[in-house]
Amino acid sequence: MLSEQRKKEILDAIGNAVVQYDEDQCADWCKTALQEGLDAYEATMKGLAAGMDTVGELYTRQEYFVPELLLCSDALYAGLNILRPHIRPDHAVSKGKLLLGVVEGDIHDIGKNLVKTMFEASGWQVVDLGKDVKLDRFVEEQKKIKADLVGLSALMTTSMMAIEKAVAMLKAADPEVKVLVGGAPLNSEIAANFGADGYAEDAVSAVQEAGRMIKKQPV
Repeated sequence: MLSEQRKKEILDAIGNAVVQYDEDQCADWCKTALQEGLDAYEATMKGLAAGMDTVGELYTRQEYFVPELLLCSDALYAGLNILRPHIRPDHAVSKGKLLLGVVEGDIHDIGKNLVKTMFEASGWQVVDLGKDVKLDRFVEEQKKIKADLVGLSALMTTSMMAIEKAVAMLKAADPEVKVLVGGAPLNSEIAANFGADGYAEDAVSAVQEAGRMIKKQPV
């Protein structure tokens, strides 16, 4: 039986490996967690996700920046790839489903990839359509998977207008759909004018905003 002290030691080590963006250490500690009988879901949420929470705080305090976030996300996935196959079906409860993509005409996906990482670390199921996504594909995929939230991003001013079209198309197909947008040329005022339900300026705030948006939905 794993002692509470040993369990804490393993969970802290997993979290620290994420914060220190050490992929090898993160993978090794996740393997140790499984070998010593630690529940994979607990190791994911109290180890990997807790580490990413700390990363988010460092980013908010401007002690970490986008390069560090990317490295931390690599470490997180190194551990997640080991733990995910061992998460019991009864524990695989998602906070929600996110349909995510960079709109047509834009190939910049660093921000989108960070958003994906933060959502997965927070327990969301993410369907990632990638970059330069045709607008009607967002509508088609949403009809299929009925995500709780659709996330759209654009980094260029020229592709920003595609977000307005995408929001209109999604709302026409399903007036109840919730759309969260983000990207360098956007702000909360532009997002509101485009008809979006929420706006986030970075990956950390996107998860927080998504939580607020989902809570507003009628049960």
